[in-house]
Amino acid sequence: MSLVQKRYKEEAIGKLKQEFDYKNVMQIPKLEKVVLNAGLGEAVQNAKIIDNAVYAMTQISGQKPVVTKAKKSIATYKLREGQAIGCKVTLRGRRMYDFLDRFFTVALPRVRDFRGVPKKGFDGRGNYTMGIKEQIVFPEINIDKLDKVRGMDITFVTTAQTDAEAKSLLENMGLPFRK
Repeated sequence: MSLVQKRYKEEAIGKLKQEFDYKNVMQIPKLEKVVLNAGLGEAVQNAKIIDNAVYAMTQISGQKPVVTKAKKSIATYKLREGQAIGCKVTLRGRRMYDFLDRFFTVALPRVRDFRGVPKKGFDGRGNYTMGIKEQIVFPEINIDKLDKVRGMDITFVTTAQTDAEAKSLLENMGLPFRK
């Protein structure tokens, strides 16, 4: 059992139950999945960029990403329908908790000038999205195999009904929000 999962079971459940006065154990919010997404607009000119992004995402998540394709053609950007323009990974269960463990304890402290993650990434339905400017904060990545340092979006999908519940859940699991 990972550190984040243990923290959720031992600390977060009790704190959430007390804070929001849940009557039923099933009302307590939990983390459903974590989605890593990298949009690669420059892949329109160079298809090899997708391979580098897939390598980086595989190293970070521990599973092979799905290559996302354009839904429709946009002539202004020289984009054709079905062209590869990004990649994403959905993590659930053990892989999700292992990723969160590494993300909270190793990757976030390596971010330059890190003062916590912003509080404004909630969507109103209890999900939180944040961006990372450099994927090299993850120690698994070999910098020599990358052509360019890229960023990615990380989305935490919870069963929480409100943003306040989701923020409390993520905070109790160890995500450091800005003060």
